[in-house]
Amino acid sequence: MSTIAQLAQSLWNLAYNLLTDPRYFGTLATLVIVGDAVLTQLIVRFVPYTEIDWETYMYQLELYMKGERDYALITGPTGPIVYPAGHVYVHHMLYSLTDAGQNLWKGQQIYGGLYLITLALTAAIYKQAGGVPNWILLLLPLSKRLHSIYVLRLFNDCWAVVGAQAAILAFARGWDALGILLLGAGLSVKMSVLLYVPGLLVILFKRRGLVSTLLHVLALGATQVLAGLPFLLYHPRSYLKYSYELGRVFLFKWTVNWRFLGEDLFLNSTWAEALLVAHVTTLALFGLFRWCRRDGGVMAVLRRGFEQPLRAPAVAPLTADYVTTVLYTSNLIGILFARSLHYQFYSWYAVQLPFLAWRTKYPVVVRLALLLGIEYAWNVFPSTNLSSGILVAANAALLLGIWFGYPEGKSTSHPAAKGE
Repeated sequence: MSTIAQLAQSLWNLAYNLLTDPRYFGTLATLVIVGDAVLTQLIVRFVPYTEIDWETYMYQLELYMKGERDYALITGPTGPIVYPAGHVYVHHMLYSLTDAGQNLWKGQQIYGGLYLITLALTAAIYKQAGGVPNWILLLLPLSKRLHSIYVLRLFNDCWAVVGAQAAILAFARGWDALGILLLGAGLSVKMSVLLYVPGLLVILFKRRGLVSTLLHVLALGATQVLAGLPFLLYHPRSYLKYSYELGRVFLFKWTVNWRFLGEDLFLNSTWAEALLVAHVTTLALFGLFRWCRRDGGVMAVLRRGFEQPLRAPAVAPLTADYVTTVLYTSNLIGILFARSLHYQFYSWYAVQLPFLAWRTKYPVVVRLALLLGIEYAWNVFPSTNLSSGILVAANAALLLGIWFGYPEGKSTSHPAAKGE
């Protein structure tokens, strides 16, 4: 065999091992992160920045720095502040680092670093959970919309996502106290992190028992009280109204998911109530029939948990795969039944989608088609009846696939786990 043929064979073997051999997962993840770092810099250099909320964030921050503590009076060009206090602290830091928000290049570099941290946390979660082929990592840098959210729009959602992903990694490792602190940090920036809480309650109850679960929930609540203390001490009603506004009504023109319904139905309060019922019902169905099967069913888990509240009622081990799958699914359920999704909300689950697709039993081509359909829908601006319909249908199909697939995770010893 010639030298060139030997070299080609060696390169082929190397590429094949990188893409398929679990031992090379970390190596491929490193290469993907480095490659995406270069891609992100090219985007910052050649794609124009678009102003949406950054100026408002900075304007609101200046009011805070001048001593304003009434959330009703902290407002900006696009409206009042509608995020918990962690948002204020994050942008206080950014205000200092970006010359009062004027140095956009520096802001984009910070968000570029934040994006790479998100990518690294995601790769670590995938590796910890297992059950996905190496090559799935190549899908993570392909989202045009996600890069835009981070480095071309500078949305605050990105900080909440990093907190949530770090928390999921901690929970997957069994570091529940650290996970609560990290999840609380994310929640203090944006209340979308609440979507993980139903799944987290199942995990904590099974792993820690009733009493410990209650203590962890109290700790999560305490993180929000501590974060909001400067505002709660002076204007508690105003702070609670605006920072955790559960009944907020979004404008129809910005919706990505329910455009095909028409504006009248979209704004109808009955439709909002129906979505809430569907959300709660779907969570209950997963809790009752999918997330406790390995422990003999939900009734067995509850009975053991209430009979011995200081002990963990789980029989089967709570693997990293189980924890990640349940938390990601809990988030997906919330996104599917959200009253409105705006373009920056894609960051809430974009990096989780490949993992979730591999918790279905669909053929690989169908999984990839679902991921492509979701990415397509998030890149159509403004959304159309077709794009919003595709998004809802793909999200629903993905959740249905998990229901009939691996809702408690798939064992890494499963024959298909390495190369499927």
